Amino acid sequence: MEKSFAILGAVFMMLGVAAGAFGAHTLEGYFEKVPHLESTFQTAVRYHLIHGLGLFAVAWVASKWPGNLVNASGYLIVTGIVIFSGSLYLLSATDTKWLGAITPLGGVAFIAGWILLAIAIWRG
Repeated sequence: MEKSFAILGAVFMMLGVAAGAFGAHTLEGYFEKVPHLESTFQTAVRYHLIHGLGLFAVAWVASKWPGNLVNASGYLIVTGIVIFSGSLYLLSATDTKWLGAITPLGGVAFIAGWILLAIAIWRG
């Protein structure tokens, strides 16, 4: 699984950099019209990139102490990126307020993923 999480980390990092560049260069005019959404987009990119790097930590832990907890941790972090950052990207692009209600589910996935990773390391 460590190879899978390392690959996912690299892919999510690439996508995070692409999203950041897209926001900085392509959405610049859009954010001038709706400036309150720019910080939302930046939050999405920041958490996307941080947790993309986190998948490399999951891959490393999986190589040292493989097991179901580590795997679940990685899947929860992936889920968190998709739900947390994904909902914020959509919210930024559409200004659809109800998407903000979904975002905390991604945050919970992040937190649960890091807790499981810590437990896996502790037990390792």
